[in-house]
Order: sequence, then structure tokens, then C-alpha cells
Amino acid sequence: MGKITTHVLDTMAGKPAAGVRVRLFRGAELLNETVTNSDGRCDSPLIENPSAGCYEIVFSIGEFYHIHGTESPFLGEVPIRFSVEVGQHYHVPLLCTPWSYSTYRGS
Repeated sequence: MGKITTHVLDTMAGKPAAGVRVRLFRGAELLNETVTNSDGRCDSPLIENPSAGCYEIVFSIGEFYHIHGTESPFLGEVPIRFSVEVGQHYHVPLLCTPWSYSTYRGS
């Protein structure tokens, strides 16, 4: 059974990023919108049993850092686009600061 999951780590603070708005799209269709919990994770998968195709997770990083006292964060929304095959688990973590980010396919 496939699914798409994520979590966000604030590498500037060295801890999980709680309260980041996360949206999952397939094309222009919004499939899910949620907020990360105290562990920087979503409480449930963004989607279960996704069909094959291209998906995008949009992380509202600028909003997160602004709320936490960064006056002019360089990053606003961080979109991560990736392709999905049926039956696979895609864990897409985001490691970020107000000025940079990286991602990878996790497990």
C-alpha cells in the first residue's frame, strides 16, 4: 500500500519544525492541507494509495520563520515536485533554514 508522508526539520534551530503549513497537490488540484505537529511531522499520511503521476508538496517556510521572529526570510513557499509509482511509499522530508533547504526520498 503506497502513501506520501513528510516531516520538516529546522536545521537552524536543530529541532523539528512544528506548525509548518503543508499542502499536497496533483497538478492544480489541492489534495490535502495540514500543519506539522511538535515532532515536525504530519499526524497522518498526506495521501494513501496515490495514483501514479507527478505530485507537489508546498511548505510555507517563510510564514513559519516569520512567526518565529525572522524579519525577512529569504524563502517563502518551498515547492517539492516528484513522481510517484503505484504501491510505493514516498517519504519526502524537508530540512530548512530561513535561507536554504534540501530534501531527499526518505524511508
